[in-house]
Amino acid sequence: MIEVMILGIILYIILEYNGSISTNKFIMDNQDIFKKLKEKDYDFYAKAKYGDSIDVEALFNARLKNGLIVIFLLIFAFISKLSYVNCIFSVVVGYGVYKLNYLKLKRHYKAHLHEIDVMLPYYLKNLEILVQHYTVPVALGKSIDEAPQIFRSGLNELIAKINAGDSTINPYMEFAKDFPVRDSMRMMRLLYRLSLGSQERKQEQLLTFSRNISNLQQKARETRYKERLEKMESKTMVMLISTGVGVMVLLIISILMLFTSSM
Repeated sequence: MIEVMILGIILYIILEYNGSISTNKFIMDNQDIFKKLKEKDYDFYAKAKYGDSIDVEALFNARLKNGLIVIFLLIFAFISKLSYVNCIFSVVVGYGVYKLNYLKLKRHYKAHLHEIDVMLPYYLKNLEILVQHYTVPVALGKSIDEAPQIFRSGLNELIAKINAGDSTINPYMEFAKDFPVRDSMRMMRLLYRLSLGSQERKQEQLLTFSRNISNLQQKARETRYKERLEKMESKTMVMLISTGVGVMVLLIISILMLFTSSM
């Protein structure tokens, strides 16, 4: 089977090279069908990892191409005993290869949620300063350049929805759902209320917003201090264990040398 698969790879490369087949053309011709396979949050996860400059469509097409190649190679490997079961198996494996990239992006994002949790209070502090001088939508727009990279795609979507006329809380809540970290929902609700408040109540609402940001910053500092402490404790334990093992090895060597000399 391995020999047949190697032959299939060589055959595919030759056919692709001389233009007899074109996986890219096949994908482009059936783009409308393949787009239905695209996950709703795929663009967000891709931009969260690679930044706004990434060509999400090219990345998605590469996923499709890899999945289709795997299906082609497996079907070619089973060509001598092709059956419905083998065809279904090939499609399932190809779909698994296609899905793998999305799962990796999702895992990467979840692994960085802790980092986002620590960065959010400092971004909100910068936003608070801007809100003192501008309306909330304008302040959000001006905050993008100073915002951490991972927030920028979400902020662009939030501002686009507000500018499109959505005056409800939904754009704010969708941003909070994209970054489901500590108190993100509550902070976005406060920001929405601040955007609705009259000039007379603005100072009062700003004070509430500021107090909550200060609390978040304090929690972030405590988290960082705890992490540094745990890292120091871990290093100390490794050093003590290494020292203990070294002393034991030296002690065993000394005993063996004494035993050898007495012989």
